[in-house]
Amino acid sequence: MKASPLIALMVALPPLLAACSRQAEAPQPKSRPVRVLAVEPAKLGDAIVLTGDVQAEKEVSRAFRIGGRVIERPVNIGDRITAGQLLARLDPQTEQNALRAAQAALAAAEGQVSKTRNVYERQASLLAQGFTTRPRYDQARQALQTAQAQVEDAEAQVEAAQDRLAFTEIHADTDGVVTARGAEPGEVVQPGQMIVQVARADGRDAVFDIPARMLQTAVRDPLIEITLMDDPRVTAIGRVREVASQADPVTRTFRVRVGLDHPPEEMRLGATVAGRIDLYSASVIAIPASGLTRFGRDPAVWIVDPATSAVSLRAVSVLRYTPTSVVISQGLHPGEIIVTAGTQALHPGQIIRILPASPAPSRLSLTTTHAKPS
Repeated sequence: MKASPLIALMVALPPLLAACSRQAEAPQPKSRPVRVLAVEPAKLGDAIVLTGDVQAEKEVSRAFRIGGRVIERPVNIGDRITAGQLLARLDPQTEQNALRAAQAALAAAEGQVSKTRNVYERQASLLAQGFTTRPRYDQARQALQTAQAQVEDAEAQVEAAQDRLAFTEIHADTDGVVTARGAEPGEVVQPGQMIVQVARADGRDAVFDIPARMLQTAVRDPLIEITLMDDPRVTAIGRVREVASQADPVTRTFRVRVGLDHPPEEMRLGATVAGRIDLYSASVIAIPASGLTRFGRDPAVWIVDPATSAVSLRAVSVLRYTPTSVVISQGLHPGEIIVTAGTQALHPGQIIRILPASPAPSRLSLTTTHAKPS
């Protein structure tokens, strides 16, 4: 007896339904939760800190232009002075006597001119009337010219005596601070001998002694941050104003003067300061240290395909390690997305699920500080 088609269908239907149910319940590939980061270029730099001191931009030694005995020096080291203020004085007795003698000689010369002029005028009148000879007239004219030359010489002698009398005093030509003294009242000094040294108030420098290798690698015209050692809150910005052309014979370092831009009053002359120079290289890419893994023996990172959310492993070249980051020299390009957390259980082609961003960490630091004493 044949089984009807309906019975056959009823017999075959339950196994088919069970197979379909098992196929529908088959597990789908699970995505792995990770955190990612879009890499960006950054600057790799070294911060060099040097110790120096504050000095005057211009420091001059004031001296007498003539010799003599010092009778007064009313300023001392550390005194602030103003333009025109008396700094020192010599005994003026000798120069005063010379001035009086020159003035007397001038008066005598002027009297001689008056006398010879009268003689000349009389001879000129007589010559016009024919009552004198030509040689007598010429003699009177020559005597007048000689007397006039003697007056000019006497006037020059008076001016020279007045100058020498003025040279017995030293006056400040600008505001500043006295930084040294070279003679005491009562001493006999020579022309040009330093009496007081004055630091002008129109500029201040931070002075550092720098090794030669730093001069070779320094960037052109860097901005230098100057900090007062006694109070780090007191800062100023400066630029290199002068570099010594010859190394110090003992330390083999080069003296560099950094001109300070509007230095605060707390940066007084002689204060100890620290100068920080940031030297930056070309653009590099830095990633968190947690994003670095290995591909065989080589360092590598997991790259995320934004279209498929699949990851792939890529070898990279590491330029530098820091406590919190890794500087990549080759293998990454700006804008690529890498996995920074959850790398342990990934495999090539793994589908990932991006976790919400955690609170932003502090910015990756690519600057290494090297402290060098002055």
